[in-house]
Amino acid sequence: MDKLKIMVVDDESRMRKLVGDFLTKNNFDVVEAADGEAAMDLFYKEKDIALIVLDVMMPKMDGWEVCREIRATSKVPIIMLTARGDERDELQGFSLGVDEYISKPFSPKILVARIDAILRRTAKAGEESVLSAGGIEINKTAHTALVDGVSMDLSFKEFELLTYFLENNGIALSREKILNNVWNYDYYGDDRTIDTHVKKLRSKMGEKGALIKTIWGFGYKLEA
Repeated sequence: MDKLKIMVVDDESRMRKLVGDFLTKNNFDVVEAADGEAAMDLFYKEKDIALIVLDVMMPKMDGWEVCREIRATSKVPIIMLTARGDERDELQGFSLGVDEYISKPFSPKILVARIDAILRRTAKAGEESVLSAGGIEINKTAHTALVDGVSMDLSFKEFELLTYFLENNGIALSREKILNNVWNYDYYGDDRTIDTHVKKLRSKMGEKGALIKTIWGFGYKLEA
């Protein structure tokens, strides 16, 4: 079984080594970043990060900025590390979608226990988050999309659109309904936005793109 990959982000090399060594001993694969910008580069490069251990106070981009950018496209679990014990920091972290909050100094054993607990919870939720039909498979938790076992490089909205089609396999969906559910009610756009994304999605799906049928004057339907 492949090791789960943890990204450790901290500007202190001593802290990265401490956490990284302990995680490695507990059978995790570890990648490291020394600042927020490097963390984002690594996050977009590595497609299989299972969890992020993220320090708050860092140069270039702080932990809050990193968390905010990651949450715009991913639900990967995040544990925030901070030297502060300020309740306001905790509340801000949770409002941004942080899963756990640990104040420095901390026990590496406690950190690993928290990571294990979060990953077990994520895995349980993930069992209910895999959608498949007609050779297309979506994992909503891992944010991966496969067609005939081959990974597709989808944008966030393309992923959300394909997920919505799979969730409504065989059901005719109006453009208005797609716009409301994928782009949300606060999106002020037009039908061309949907048509453009469907065209790109079909292209990335190869032959399976033909499974997304156009219903002229109405919308689209996935027949898989």
